[in-house]
This record gives sequence, C-alpha cells and structure tokens, in this order.
Amino acid sequence: MEERTRLEAFEAMLAGVRVEHEDVQHRMAQLKAQGKERSAAYRQLMGRRMQLAELLALYRTYGLVEG
Repeated sequence: MEERTRLEAFEAMLAGVRVEHEDVQHRMAQLKAQGKERSAAYRQLMGRRMQLAELLALYRTYGLVEG
C-alpha cells in the first residue's frame, strides 16, 4: 500500500473513531438522563466507549494525534 493511501486510511479511521466516541458518549448521556444506567444497552455502550477511548489513547501515546 502506498504511503499516501495508508495516511488517508489512517485519517479516515481516526475521524471515524472520534465521531463514534462522541456518539457513544451522547447516547450514554441520554440513557443516564432516563435513569437507565443499569440497562444492558448502557453497559454495552460503556464497553464500546472504553474501547474507543483506548484507541485514542494509543494514538496519543505514539504521537499520532495531539491532546
């Protein structure tokens, strides 16, 4: 794979991870506002949020993204 293609793929993946992370946080906040913190849906979202947060942390650790 070409260097440029790899960079474009990474940038697309990073954008997708950031969007999904924000979406998951928003959906969790909605469930919390409804008092559904113990629901299966909330717990699944929590697990997904943790996965996405870990990916973003790895990107920061390796200097691929700032902040």
